[in-house]
Amino acid sequence: MGTVTRVGISGWRYPRWRGTFYPVGLPQRDELGYAAARLGTIELNGSFYSLQRPSSYQQWAAQTPEDFVLAVKGGRFVTHLKKLVDVQVPLANFFASGVLALGRRLGPVLWQLPPTLPYDPDRLAAFFALLPRTTARAAELAAQHDARLDGRAWTTTDADRPLHHALEVRGAGYVEPGFVELLRAHDIALVVADSAGRWPQLFDVTSDVVYVRLHGHAELYASGYPRTLLEEWAARVRAWSAGETDVGGPLVASHAPRAPHGREVYVYFDNDAKVHAPFDAMSLAAMLRDGPPGAAAQ
Repeated sequence: MGTVTRVGISGWRYPRWRGTFYPVGLPQRDELGYAAARLGTIELNGSFYSLQRPSSYQQWAAQTPEDFVLAVKGGRFVTHLKKLVDVQVPLANFFASGVLALGRRLGPVLWQLPPTLPYDPDRLAAFFALLPRTTARAAELAAQHDARLDGRAWTTTDADRPLHHALEVRGAGYVEPGFVELLRAHDIALVVADSAGRWPQLFDVTSDVVYVRLHGHAELYASGYPRTLLEEWAARVRAWSAGETDVGGPLVASHAPRAPHGREVYVYFDNDAKVHAPFDAMSLAAMLRDGPPGAAAQ
């Protein structure tokens, strides 16, 4: 496990960004490439709303640099409609829809639970047991897709690579030590979410991957992050990347062991409504490149 740190955005196709982040006249088909040239990662969220096609994943891969990472948001059919129950075939369909066509660009898979889903450790444990932890196992699962994907399924991988999963929760019932320990037992990253106080903000490290979603500090999906707050997040990211677990945020369980070789950290800005996300992401990435305040003078 390396100490890779990537900062990016959740989605990229927003009309309000045209003429602000995206130059006037930039064709829509070139927006992903434009964003990818300025960021380290992007979260694919169309996959949350519906099964995409392999051709789309192929196009997204072709429009991004070879070392770029695309996180993929798991389908709401699994999380919101099926509520994680009886989901082996829906999971097979999700992975057969083309996720593996991203090849080396495939990053963590994000699963977002609805606020109405109560904490149920048995339900979560059964779901975690179904999740493939390598791309080879994901390909095996994809081959179990149902007839809806006949003729359009992608069930192969170009190489066998680790596959990481992250879970974002939105209910107060998850603020309990048993939940954190369950995630650690299954090596699932607990999403650190900043949501203007709407949902729990938990800083427990539960995997060698740390996954952060910044939805807006003062106003959900809308407010930007001033430099002082970005510096706080930069300090946390540096600590996580170095393998630390004490990042100055609220914990619901004991600290995870320090990772001597560091952790991978992914940060996604989802405050898109007023076009703050791409600029906040670039600012945070620059802070991380430049080092902590005063570092250059030492």
